[in-house]
Amino acid sequence: MEKHTFQEDIIAMMTGSFLVAQGIMFLQAAHAITGGTAGLALLFNQLTPYSFGVLYLLCNAPFYLLAWKRFGRRFTLNSLISGLLVSLFTDLFSHFIRLTDVNVIYCAITGGLLMGLGMLILFRHRSSLGGFNVFCLLIQDKFGISVGKTQLCIDASIVCASLFYLSPAIIAVSILSAAVLNIVLAMNHKPSRYSVTYGSS
Repeated sequence: MEKHTFQEDIIAMMTGSFLVAQGIMFLQAAHAITGGTAGLALLFNQLTPYSFGVLYLLCNAPFYLLAWKRFGRRFTLNSLISGLLVSLFTDLFSHFIRLTDVNVIYCAITGGLLMGLGMLILFRHRSSLGGFNVFCLLIQDKFGISVGKTQLCIDASIVCASLFYLSPAIIAVSILSAAVLNIVLAMNHKPSRYSVTYGSS
């Protein structure tokens, strides 16, 4: 795969982060969660007084060290910027728009689609959302297992753990959202189709 220019990477990180934040907004409207560190942050957001943005940064923090060691400085900085943008966009959206009287199934599907598309854009531009995305890319890099498959296993574990805190109806729409997100990734981010080098430059 040809390398993108610096300007293309910046635009892609802003676009991908914006789409992910939009997806999170739909999940928040349905009181649903998803997988990964975003799912953990959404769950903690319902159980604590802290904003999603703050919780998301805290959940992601330990994984940036892993990204630095395995994928280099460029990928880690891109992922850090993307994570910061998602946190910022998500907390700012509430000042501009509020989703009320929503259909939770629609929100789950739309949220999963937007997050999946946003993550796909980030992956194609040597970036990620940090957190378990980094771990999934590491597995893909070493064993050739697609990001979508690994992410689905992690997401399923997080959703199952939420059974102790959320209602069965919310769990059901959360599973739907996570499934949609991971289908987008599994179908469009195959290691044999896209070969990207996460170098330190």
